[in-house]
Amino acid sequence: MTSGSTTPWWAALTLVLAAGLSPSFAADTPSKPGAAAPDLTAVRAKIKAKEFKPAITDLTALLDGGTNHPDVYNLLGFSYRKSGDRTNGALYYRKALDLDPWHKGALEYQGAMFAENGDIPKAKANLAKLVQLCPSGCEEREDLEKDIKDAQVKKRK
Repeated sequence: MTSGSTTPWWAALTLVLAAGLSPSFAADTPSKPGAAAPDLTAVRAKIKAKEFKPAITDLTALLDGGTNHPDVYNLLGFSYRKSGDRTNGALYYRKALDLDPWHKGALEYQGAMFAENGDIPKAKANLAKLVQLCPSGCEEREDLEKDIKDAQVKKRK
C-alpha cells in the first residue's frame, strides 16, 4: 500500500479471507499481472512420451526467451527429476513455488520428490497445502497421497 492509503494491507487481506476467497485461485494464475501462460502443449507431449531431455531443451529456451511462468519451472523441475537430476529438479520446483506458492502441480511434484528421497515430513507438508487447495480432492492431492503411501511402504521393507 502507498503511504497515502488509509487501509492497511492486513485489513484488505482480512476482507478477502472473510469473503471466503482462498489461495486456490493462484494455482493456474500467472505470477505477474498480464503474464500469459505459454503454450506448453508440445512440451507436455514430449514429457508424456518420456522425452525429458528434449523437453528440458524446449523449456530452457522459453526461459532464455524471457518467459517467467511457474508452469515452465514446474515442468522443467519434473523433467530434470525424471531424467535423474534431482538437484536441478529441486531447484526448478523451488522457482515455481517462489513465483506461485500455491501451484498445485509444483506442490505435487516437489512432494513426490521428497517422498522418493525418504523425506516424508516435507512431502506431508506439501500434501497439507494441497488439502487446503483441494478440500474435496483433486488429482494432484490424490497422486501425492499415493506417492507418500508408496514411499512409506517401501521404507518399511
